[in-house]
Amino acid sequence: MSRTRVLIMGAAGRDFHNFNTVYRDNEKYNVVCFTATQIPDIEGRRYPAQLAGTLYPSGIPIHHERELVQLIHNEKIDEVVFAYSDVSHEYVMHKASAALAAGASFKFIGTAETMLKSNKPVVAICAVRTGSGKSQTTRRVSQILKSLGKKLVVVRHPMPYGDLAAQAVQRFGSFEDLDKQHCTIEEREEYEPHLRMGTVVYAGVDYAAILEGAQAEADIVLWDGGNNDTPFFKPDLHIVVVDPLRPGHETHYHPGETNLRMADVVVINKESNARPEDIESVRDAIRANNPDADIVDAASPIFVEDSGVIRGKRVLCIEDGPTLTHGEMTIGAGVVAARKFGAQAIVDPRPFLKGSLVDTFKMYPGIGTLLPAMGYGEKQVHDLEATINATDCDAVVIATPIDLRRLVKLNKPATRVTYELQEIGQPMLSDFLKRFA
Repeated sequence: MSRTRVLIMGAAGRDFHNFNTVYRDNEKYNVVCFTATQIPDIEGRRYPAQLAGTLYPSGIPIHHERELVQLIHNEKIDEVVFAYSDVSHEYVMHKASAALAAGASFKFIGTAETMLKSNKPVVAICAVRTGSGKSQTTRRVSQILKSLGKKLVVVRHPMPYGDLAAQAVQRFGSFEDLDKQHCTIEEREEYEPHLRMGTVVYAGVDYAAILEGAQAEADIVLWDGGNNDTPFFKPDLHIVVVDPLRPGHETHYHPGETNLRMADVVVINKESNARPEDIESVRDAIRANNPDADIVDAASPIFVEDSGVIRGKRVLCIEDGPTLTHGEMTIGAGVVAARKFGAQAIVDPRPFLKGSLVDTFKMYPGIGTLLPAMGYGEKQVHDLEATINATDCDAVVIATPIDLRRLVKLNKPATRVTYELQEIGQPMLSDFLKRFA
């Protein structure tokens, strides 16, 4: 009996996990290739033989997603598996239509097949969109559980942008580990806040092996989800963050709506900056799609290092990269700080873009007058530094989860904006976590 020929559409995360849990060493299938999008420069490489298993002694090629239809025809693909996140339902169906028209079946892999079971309790923090406030929610959950005397290990959604074989299982216990493992800006933004709290972080490619390591040294495993993907580990408590600044997105994006429907607790974040009618719209969507979920109201107040750098100045606002690109946000903490502390103007960086950032703005024209902190590799970090220094502004507002001044040299004054989760009223996250612990 011939093996089903499979193409997996991905972005260096969910695609590899689906392969590892469903297809690796499965003689019913032949995974011919992956396609890649969202992550720069991932195509043209291979999923390495060391991770691919005995059926793939040469590894598996990774192509750009624009080759999808041609690959279906040339490689006689039977099934296309969609395996990445934070895209609209309409976008997914356009990809499905392309695959179906080319003659292939189009499918998703369900959570029952891909969520690994831990021998330690798992708390998962996910979101319905990139930029909803999942990171500060995860930090708040970590703070509460530590106050209850629990030893935590954080497992972060994958961000393997380098040598996939070398990144199969990564453990970060110190800031030095970030340098040793050549972490990108995007990785540092997710790992550094946990390390500052004294929490070990695991990430990588092979999440069965990662889980073995994490659960061996933790009382509770904390799943720190990426994009709006569903958890790779079966959660015992599933917390999902929604964003009233983007009402309606909670039911219009994949797989954010899945998270919403799976949630035990839903956090409505950013309420201090949202319109009351938008908060209620999101609340109605929660009740309609997951009436058994508990709801926590919250805000993400900002803290500015030196407001004097902003007041009366023409400022460049730098925000988290993925939040502005496929997260589609047009306002972030930097803009909030600039308005609150009396900036003369927010400077448009587009006339001053250098190198790869020109392509980023072509791919994501909705970014507008903000600068995403793109840093998937050394070239992007260099281009980011060159763009900041070329921009005609008086000062820089850094609203990224890490202090960019440690990675790039700036030729103008800068201040940093940070933010934390703050619950409003009752119930609070601690109410659920105390019962869970």
